[in-house]
Amino acid sequence: MIRRAQPWLGTLVDICINDPLPEQDAHAAAALAFAEVALVHALMSFHDPASDVARLNRAPAGARVAVHAHTWAVLALAQEVAAASRGIFNIACAAQLVAWDCLPAPGGAAPRYAPRVPVLRVAEAGAVRKLAEGWIDLGGIAKGYAVDLAVAALARAGVRSACVNAGGDLRVLGAAAFPVTLRAPGDPAAGAAQLQLSDAALATSASYFSARGKDGARVSALVDGRDGRPMTGAASATVQAPTCAVADALTKIVLASGDARHPALAVFGAAALII
Repeated sequence: MIRRAQPWLGTLVDICINDPLPEQDAHAAAALAFAEVALVHALMSFHDPASDVARLNRAPAGARVAVHAHTWAVLALAQEVAAASRGIFNIACAAQLVAWDCLPAPGGAAPRYAPRVPVLRVAEAGAVRKLAEGWIDLGGIAKGYAVDLAVAALARAGVRSACVNAGGDLRVLGAAAFPVTLRAPGDPAAGAAQLQLSDAALATSASYFSARGKDGARVSALVDGRDGRPMTGAASATVQAPTCAVADALTKIVLASGDARHPALAVFGAAALII
């Protein structure tokens, strides 16, 4: 077994390979997986002015913007999840997060965040149409997508048993079970539950690390797309799904709605737990 970790996507990405591969081959497989994570970081960073996300945010309304296939796939999935959630999941929340100091302000005047107003729409493969002025942030789905790419890279390299964990967004490759401990929302250093995960993905969202005071109000890095309000409750939402990108996105829906049986879960073959 080998275990390696690198800082990407604003968190620590941990890869554990529990496989009878020669150690040299296992390290080579991990390097391929980290390369996929690094690519997602470069394409979907809110901070990097060269990223696809930054180019979309700078584009004027009406523009057609060419993006990488991975960015297009994430935006297409985000569009599906937004529709299934009836607006709870909304990637066009970045202006709100900047106003709350949860994201650094890019250059230029900040657009007004307008809940339920679509900022972009995926067009033909590789193209995105900017519908209105606004800033998007893929922090609520890109980590999960990066985990999925990393797992796929491991599988292509011949790995049969592994776990990729990006700050709590994780996916297990293979039938061998990996133990996963869920944090207690009231005491994140403590465990509230433990489960065994195999051949599936898991993600958790909560405000216990990002909640803070701002101008006399309580805010966090989690936004309810229906009205732009911050999610600052004491609960956490965990979702198990076939892919980590789906699990990552759906946690926001469950947390905002407080519904562990939200109809969006069935759409994507997922299940949820609220603690």
